Amino acid sequence: MVSSMDSLFVKVQHTSLPKSLRPTSPPPDNVPKHKHIKDLKLRTKLNRQAVHVARSKALVEDAELLLASEAGKMQVENELERTWRIGQDDIVQGAGQEAAKGRRELKLDGGPYRSRYSRNGRHLAIVGSMGHVATFDWQTGTMHAELQLQETCRDITRPKKYVFIYDRDGVELHRLKAHIEPTRLEFLPYHWLLASVGNTGFLKYQDTSTGHIVAEHRTKLGACNTLAQNKHNAVLHLGHSNGVVSLWTPNLPHPAVQILAHLDPVVGLSVDQSSGGRYMATLGQDGVVKVWDCRNWKGTVREWTTRGGGAELEWSARGALGVAVGGSVNVYTKPSIQTPHAAKAPPPLYLTHPIPHRPLTSVRFCPFQDILTIGHNAGLSSILVPGIQPDMIALDLDFVGSLAPTTKLTTAVNDTHDVPFGRLPRLERLRIQGKADETELVDDDEDAAEGEGDKNDKPQSRAEKEKRKMRGKGKSVKRYLRKQRKNVIDPTAQREEKRVAKAIEKGQMEARQPSALDRFRRP
Repeated sequence: MVSSMDSLFVKVQHTSLPKSLRPTSPPPDNVPKHKHIKDLKLRTKLNRQAVHVARSKALVEDAELLLASEAGKMQVENELERTWRIGQDDIVQGAGQEAAKGRRELKLDGGPYRSRYSRNGRHLAIVGSMGHVATFDWQTGTMHAELQLQETCRDITRPKKYVFIYDRDGVELHRLKAHIEPTRLEFLPYHWLLASVGNTGFLKYQDTSTGHIVAEHRTKLGACNTLAQNKHNAVLHLGHSNGVVSLWTPNLPHPAVQILAHLDPVVGLSVDQSSGGRYMATLGQDGVVKVWDCRNWKGTVREWTTRGGGAELEWSARGALGVAVGGSVNVYTKPSIQTPHAAKAPPPLYLTHPIPHRPLTSVRFCPFQDILTIGHNAGLSSILVPGIQPDMIALDLDFVGSLAPTTKLTTAVNDTHDVPFGRLPRLERLRIQGKADETELVDDDEDAAEGEGDKNDKPQSRAEKEKRKMRGKGKSVKRYLRKQRKNVIDPTAQREEKRVAKAIEKGQMEARQPSALDRFRRP
C-alpha cells in the first residue's frame, strides 16, 4: 500500500503541463540568449525563464489598458444632464437581466424593518420591530427560516431583553443573559467577538468561542443607538444621544478618541472601507451630515444639511455614501465627499430615490453587488446603484501574482541620481538603517566651528591643538565605536582595479563576460 502511494506521488510530481495550456505565442523581442553559458542545460533553463519573464511583462502592459477606476457608473452626455434625475425604471431597463433581479419591493407587516447581508453578499437577514425574523438567499429566493418571536426586536436576531443566537434553520442555540436590553450588535469576525451596546451605555465584548465576557466598558455618555466597526483595525465607533462619538477597543477602559460631533443625538455612523478606514461619516437627528478624517481629527472634511431629518447612513465598498433622510435615500460618490470644502454646501448628488413609507430605519449595501436595501415601516426596498460593485476580478499591478518592480532604497541625498542602496557610502547606509552614531558627527561639527572661531585668536601650540582636538573623545567606548565605523581601504586592491581598467581600455584584456550568477549580485 505504501509503495503504490509513493509511485502515485512520483507520477503526480513529474506530470507536465498539457499542450493545450502551453504558451503558443512567439517569444518577445530583445530576450537575452545567454550564449556565453557553456552548460547547455543551464543555458536552456535560463532562456526559458527569460522568455517567461518577457511574456509576463508584455501581458502586464496589455492589462493596464483594461484598468478603469470609475467603471460601471452612470455617465451623462452633456453638462445639463444629471445622474440623480434617472429613475429606477430607467436603470432596470438599462441593466442586464441578472442585475435587474436586485430591484424588488418587499411589503411586510410588523415594521419598521432592519436588514443585514452576509459577508459574501449572498444571504439576507431581516427583522421587524414586532418580532418577525427571516433569513433567505435573495438571489435564488430560497427561504432559510422564518420566526415570529412575539417580542420587540431592535436589531438582527435580537429580542427585547436578551441576545439570542439562531442557526440557519431558525433553531435557538444560545441565550446571552449578560447582554441586557442592547440596542445595537456588531460581530468582529477576525477576533470572534460579539459586541453590544444599549440604553444603559455599557459596551460589552463576548468571546463567541468560549462564551466568556472579554471586556465590559462603561461609556458614561448616555444611551447609544449607533454602532459601527472599522473593519481594518476592529475599532468600534459609538454614536451617543448627547452628540458625542467615541472610539473603543477591548484593552482600554477609556475611549481612544472622543469628539463632540453633533449638537443633537447621533442617528447614523459609518466608516469608509474603500479608503482603509480613513474617513468616518456621521449623521445627526437634525439631518446634518459630517465627514471626518480619522487620521488627525482636526475637524470635518465636509459638512452639509439635508431635509427632513436624519435616519441612517452607510459607506459602500467603492466609497459611495448612502444617506436616508426624510422620505428619500440620497447617494453621493467620491471624491467630492472626501474633498475639503469650507462652505456647508451639499456635494453633487449621484442618485436619489423617494420612499413614501416613513420612517426609514436602515440602509445596507450588498457586498459585491450594485444593490442598496432600505428598511422602512412597510417592509424593505432594494434599489440598483450602478458603480458600487467592487472589482471581483481585476488585472492590477498591485494584485497578487503580478511582477513587482525592482526595489531601490534611496534617500534625500541620492533621489535625483537614483543610486541603489548597495552603492551608497557606508555612513549613508548606516544612517538609513538607523545604526549610525551621531556623536562623532556632532563632535566633528563642533571641531569645525571651533576651528573657524580660532582663526581670529592667537596662534596655539601643537600640543594645545591636539588637546583641543581630542576634547570629548577620550572615552574608551567612543574610541571603540569610532574604530568600528572606519572604512578599511586596501591600497593593493585599488591599484589592481586601476590596472585592470587601463588594460581593458588598451585592448590588452577582455572585459568580464556576464555570468548566470550575476542576478544574485547586489546592484
